[in-house]
Amino acid sequence: MNKVILVGRLARDPELRVTGSGVSVCSFSVACDRRFVKQGEERKADFINCIAWRQTGEFISKYFTKGMRIALEGSLQTRDWTDNEGKKRYATEVIVDNAEFAQSKNEGGSFGGGFGAPAAAPAPQNNDSDIDGFMPIEDEDLPF
Repeated sequence: MNKVILVGRLARDPELRVTGSGVSVCSFSVACDRRFVKQGEERKADFINCIAWRQTGEFISKYFTKGMRIALEGSLQTRDWTDNEGKKRYATEVIVDNAEFAQSKNEGGSFGGGFGAPAAAPAPQNNDSDIDGFMPIEDEDLPF
């Protein structure tokens, strides 16, 4: 099975091109934080090259910009070619099948724009409406 799931921030603006046969292809890079940090060091990120074809690529190109959080699903693919100097070159990239927003409107302003700092969470309050550890919330506070 070959399945990749990534959540990270776009390291650069997506680049949309059209092949000679008229098929849209979008290339971009996603910075994904590593799970563990060595003591005394800063958290490191891996920069993963991604390719999205057709409508998925057009969607990413239209609604995502550098710095925005993205969640994607796809498969890992390797390819090789010979460059102009006759050297064998290799690339490993994620071929994206699905992409979703991974930040709220508050984090990113409008989805077509850049990103901003996350909104601060409201401080918890002890309230008489707190029943069994649950607090009622308004529909407009839900992220979906």
